[in-house]
Amino acid sequence: MAEIIQERAIIAEQPTGTSNPSVVGDLRLHEFKSHTFGNTRLLRVWLPPGYEDPVNLLRYYPVFYLNDGQNLFDRATAYTGVEWQADETANRLIREKVIPPMILVGIDNAQKDRPKEYLSYRSLNPPQLRPQGKRYPDFLIHEVMPFLYERYRIGRGPENTGLGGSSLGAVIAFYTVMDRPGIFGRLLLESPSLFISNRQLLKQSLAVRQWPERIFLAIGTRESGREDRDQEIVDDARELEGILRRAGLGEDRLAVKIDEGATHSEGDWARRFPEALKFLFEAKHNQVM
Repeated sequence: MAEIIQERAIIAEQPTGTSNPSVVGDLRLHEFKSHTFGNTRLLRVWLPPGYEDPVNLLRYYPVFYLNDGQNLFDRATAYTGVEWQADETANRLIREKVIPPMILVGIDNAQKDRPKEYLSYRSLNPPQLRPQGKRYPDFLIHEVMPFLYERYRIGRGPENTGLGGSSLGAVIAFYTVMDRPGIFGRLLLESPSLFISNRQLLKQSLAVRQWPERIFLAIGTRESGREDRDQEIVDDARELEGILRRAGLGEDRLAVKIDEGATHSEGDWARRFPEALKFLFEAKHNQVM
């Protein structure tokens, strides 16, 4: 049975010099064992301001599941020490009433097995001949989500449920919403590696008839550092935009950002996160259960 192995409550107004000043708010860590993948990882659950207040004990909250959870909240665990500052951003937007109070869930990757879990088709770049990504929807929907439903007041239905990630974490989020339509109503795709597996995900997307209600797609113009390759990456994102537009997603449902000069990095994903969070969960567009 998974259990909380660490709990931290650091309020936004706390001065610098605390034990962990890079974490803002109530962040709870669960050690989680997956039967689908046969491994163990952390689930990082960030709770909004006021979650534990007696007046809110019957309130249920929207939830945003994000892959590569190590990189979201804490620079001590983030890749190259650069975090998304997801806690700071959500805390600020909630207090400003831009988005409703909501729960963020960081799902840690499997470290050395990250490509194996995040790829659904065989790939030469990155090399992966035995991908397990087709198991990821079951892992998320039938293991992670029920585990958290039991422990937190999470709203049900696609209008209250988001999914996202960056790079390969975006790839598996994209695959998941196509494979299990109607579960996730919000989708964040940051720098998705659409070229993998001979662009199989783009081909798969042509047959999809049900998309999330709101999608934020962003790509930098210097993702690889090679001009010809960068143009191909941007072109792939534009192709996906065209597919989604033809499927009926207008400006109110699909936001696309071609970020001039941006690279394939945690820093650029962090910089774009406030805009993404606002578009996906802006209070006037969201009905909280």
